[in-house]
Amino acid sequence: MSETNSIVDRVKEAKHDSLAADDLIRDYLPFIRSEAASVSQAAPGQSLDDEISIAMLAFHEAIEGYDQAKGSFLGYAARIIKNRLIDYFRREKRHYGQVSLSTPVDGEEGAISLEDVVPDDVRHEEVYDTRQATKQEIEELIAQLGRLGLSLTAIADNAPKQARTKAQVKQVLLYAKNHPVLIHEAVRTNKLPMTQLVGGTGVEKKTIERHRKYLMAMFVIFSNGYELIRGHLKQVFARTEGALA
Repeated sequence: MSETNSIVDRVKEAKHDSLAADDLIRDYLPFIRSEAASVSQAAPGQSLDDEISIAMLAFHEAIEGYDQAKGSFLGYAARIIKNRLIDYFRREKRHYGQVSLSTPVDGEEGAISLEDVVPDDVRHEEVYDTRQATKQEIEELIAQLGRLGLSLTAIADNAPKQARTKAQVKQVLLYAKNHPVLIHEAVRTNKLPMTQLVGGTGVEKKTIERHRKYLMAMFVIFSNGYELIRGHLKQVFARTEGALA
């Protein structure tokens, strides 16, 4: 019971604090990877980078959409991950070469199939369109990060872990948000504007360098039209926006 309450409390906090959400995603990466592998029916050793990236963002979507009336959080998150991956497979028309919608989701004969849970775009057009738009943003973000040598999995691992470091990284993000030319220059050159960030925030250079991948990913998101993905990032600034105005 205490473990369940702990997860629920962390989800509640993560709804209003993006760094807390990142912590939760990082701590549950084994669960996210397991769900992605299960839905994808991956063979041992098979690469699942795209699927895990989508599953990570689906897990974040679950954080924002969860309430206790929906049952256990992990059960709810598993359903969201499954649905987003099915959407992905359906659009790509492939599953490591080809997707069969009759493939059992759980890998067992007689189990529910992909076809059983594919969204009905006739009865749920608006929901499906939103999912498609979100999925396209995710895929575009993954591609852009890839061009910079980044991946969502690596970024989650590079997120700040200690409270003091989280505050420092948040300070850097707030400063960059208020000086967008630094963000665009970082994305253009694939280099953090270290002198300006250190001088403008007082955060040590080694701290910024240690979390380079995380910061670069946030800068990419800030610099482009990822409106659906950016929605949750606004929470980072909610409590300090007045000071920045």
